[in-house]
Amino acid sequence: MLLQLNIQNFAIVRSLDIDWQSGMTTITGETGAGKSIAIDALGLCLGDRATTNVVRPNCKKADLAATFEIKKNKLAIAWLKQHELISEHDSECILRRVISAEGRSKAYINGSQVPLIQLKEIGQLLINIHGQHDHQLIVKASQQCRLLDNYANHPALLNDVKHYAQQWSKLNKELALLQQSKQQREAEQQLIQYQVNELDEFALQAGEFATLEQDYKRHSNAQDLLDSALNSLQKLSENENFNIVDALRECSENVHSIARIDPQLNNVASILAEALIQLEEASGDLSHYYQQLELDPQSYALIEDRYSTALQLAKKHQLSPEGLVDFHSELTQQLAAISGDESRINTIIESLETTKQHYFDSANLLSISRQKSAQRLSKLITKSMQELNMPHGQFYISTDHSKSTDIVKATCKDTINSNGIDHISFQVSINPGQALEAMHKVASGGELSRISLAMQVILADKVITPTLIFDEVDVGISGPTAAMVGKKLQQLAKNTQVICVTHLPQVACKGHQQLFVSKTTDGELTETHVSELSESNRVKEIARLLAGDKISQHSLANAQELLAS
Repeated sequence: MLLQLNIQNFAIVRSLDIDWQSGMTTITGETGAGKSIAIDALGLCLGDRATTNVVRPNCKKADLAATFEIKKNKLAIAWLKQHELISEHDSECILRRVISAEGRSKAYINGSQVPLIQLKEIGQLLINIHGQHDHQLIVKASQQCRLLDNYANHPALLNDVKHYAQQWSKLNKELALLQQSKQQREAEQQLIQYQVNELDEFALQAGEFATLEQDYKRHSNAQDLLDSALNSLQKLSENENFNIVDALRECSENVHSIARIDPQLNNVASILAEALIQLEEASGDLSHYYQQLELDPQSYALIEDRYSTALQLAKKHQLSPEGLVDFHSELTQQLAAISGDESRINTIIESLETTKQHYFDSANLLSISRQKSAQRLSKLITKSMQELNMPHGQFYISTDHSKSTDIVKATCKDTINSNGIDHISFQVSINPGQALEAMHKVASGGELSRISLAMQVILADKVITPTLIFDEVDVGISGPTAAMVGKKLQQLAKNTQVICVTHLPQVACKGHQQLFVSKTTDGELTETHVSELSESNRVKEIARLLAGDKISQHSLANAQELLAS
């Protein structure tokens, strides 16, 4: 439930703190005082769009915060935990909105800055606001269907229908794309097939080009390698007149001899011995390398041809020779994908038929559930209409669906949609002998308002949010009807926190808490105030609502009687 609302520099509010109670709270005040200002501020805390004119004149920013008790709200707690916005022992949720004079906005949940969409998501689990113009929405078919589904409370059936409708749409889009690109795909297939055949014939293996390049360089420089290796080998160890190994060996032996006389040369002797070993190993390796080298024109021709072909293919496809293997693999995969498109078309056509069958099976179950709920809801709203000063009122929910929804004929996009196969229509009759007709044709604005309120009270039991706000939904209602509206809202408040902005004394007197909205001005700036009324002040405010500004003893007595009832 809503515990507190703090408003700073919002519209004509400088500073305001409102503490809310459980049960029913009514908000009254003079015309133009800003009775709905708290509801507007709360709407911004819940993620409504902000404009620059919401900031109080000559102020840099508006700061709004709403505190909710969530100890028993399992859905809200689960959402907050999922987004890591609540600690283990928190029992409150604080939604905050800061709006600058330039129109920039920041949103916070429990002190953490969040995207605005998250305020909307958590707000739907905390509170439900019914505005004074909601009755204008109930004439729309989409809203009528939504209201019936809310009452029927069959989310699993709705989800099934939505799932198969989305799947059917997705498959249709994929099929259309495949069919539209068929000719282009066939031309592309011919090109890729030629490229794959060419690369298949060349059959370059992973890592082969590096070896091929090395072999090419070695064979193309074979004579130079032979000459250089032989020259180096002669100088190193094979020249009989003088070579490095023999010279080093003689030097090493001399140093070892004198080291036996003077141990200070032991280190030099060790270094020379190690150097001799390394040179002898180098000489052996170089000799082996020289013996392996050979001039083979035939092998060189084969290597040169393959190396040259690899370079040509790489240049042709505008990539490095090392990338040819991966490119070959990609082309092969593309070719397989294109070749599989035709079979994919056949698979999609089969899947469309299966999905369509599942859709209509689910849609028929949804339709049956709607029909049963429509009968119950029609009776409840009819009874409520009659209680709200429409004694001959009749209400009927039509759930017709077109005969053309036969599976064999259902092929167009408009037939399968996420709302199912039903055409929901709210029909009313206000006067005796009057035939049932669509609401907007026979009901006046005041009658629509009463019907809307009747629906809201009935459907409120189905709403999961612990707080309901009614913002002047009783416009156009008076007398005994107003008393019945107040009674219904009070009944609703037994299980749910109800906040109602009203101008009717019959409604205002039903609140467990009554707030009074007033405004003051110094000639330059206007400021709105909200105060909780004591019992004596409640009597005066109810009397004002009854009689206007001139309060008499009679109106005071009537006010006391209303409050006592």
